Amino acid sequence: MFSEILFKYRQHVEAIIKTSVSSFGPKGVLRDAIEYALRNGGKRLRPAIVLMVADALGERFDVSEAALAVEFFHTASLIADDLPCMDDDDERRNCPALHKAFDEATALLATYALIAAGYARIGSSAQNEEVLSLSLASAAHNAGILGLAGGQHLDLNPPLQLDERSVREAIAKKTGALFELSFVFGWLFGGGEPLRLSEVKKTAHHFGTIFQIIDDFVDFTEDAANKRKVNYPAVVGVERAKDVLAQEFVDLKQVLESLELRSAKISAMVQFLERQAQEAVASCLSDSCSADSGA
Repeated sequence: MFSEILFKYRQHVEAIIKTSVSSFGPKGVLRDAIEYALRNGGKRLRPAIVLMVADALGERFDVSEAALAVEFFHTASLIADDLPCMDDDDERRNCPALHKAFDEATALLATYALIAAGYARIGSSAQNEEVLSLSLASAAHNAGILGLAGGQHLDLNPPLQLDERSVREAIAKKTGALFELSFVFGWLFGGGEPLRLSEVKKTAHHFGTIFQIIDDFVDFTEDAANKRKVNYPAVVGVERAKDVLAQEFVDLKQVLESLELRSAKISAMVQFLERQAQEAVASCLSDSCSADSGA
C-alpha cells in the first residue's frame, strides 16, 4: 500500500526537519514561527518524491538535504499563500495559519528565511559542480516568475475569460513547479544522468497535472460557482477533463518507463493516484457536476 510507503518516508522527513530547526539560529519568535510552519503536519509528498526517485536510481546517495530543501520551499509557499494579501486563509491543516498564530510580518520573514535555507541546503550537499549548477537553476526557475511566483499571480489575477491554455499554465506554474523540483532533485542528487533532465521534467509535468486535476475534481462544485476560479473541469468540462486525466496517466507511465524508474514504490504511487482519480471523477459524475459546466 502506498500509504505505508509514504508513512515511512514521512517519518524520515519529520526526523530531518526536527534536526534542522537549530540551523535557523537561536531560539526566538522567528525561529519558533519557522518551526511551527515546518512541523504543522502534511503528507510530505514532495520530499518523499525526492527520496523515492533517488532510491529508484539505486546509487545509494543520501539525498536528505535535497529533500529538506524542497520542503523548505514548499512550506514557504504555503505561508505566503495564506497571507491576507494572497488567499487570505486563517487556517492551514486545521491549525491557525502562521500569520494568525504569530503575525503577518513574522510570517513574511519566515518565508524569506525558509527560501534562503533551501538554497543553502542545495549548496552544501551537491556532489559536484554540475549538480550544483543544475539544481540551483531548477530552484530559481521553479520558485520565480516562471514557477511558483508566476503561478500565484495567475491564481490571484486570472484572465477575464478562462480557457484551457490559461488553466494549464496555472497548473504548470503553481502545482507543477514544486513537483518538478522534487523529481529533478531526486534525479540529480540521486546520481541520475543530467543529460536526461528533460525527460525528468516531463515526468514532473504529467505528475503535477494529474495531481491538480484530481484536486480540481474534488473541489469542482465549489469552484464552478466562481467563473474566474482556476479549476480545470469547471473550465473545460467534466468529460474533457476526464479524457485529459486518462491521457496524462498514459504519458506519465511512458516517461517513467523510458527513465527506468520502475521501482515498486513509484509504481505504488502511480496506482494510488489512479485510484484517487477514479474516485474523484466518479464522485463528481454522481453529483451536480454531471451537468458539465465547462465550455
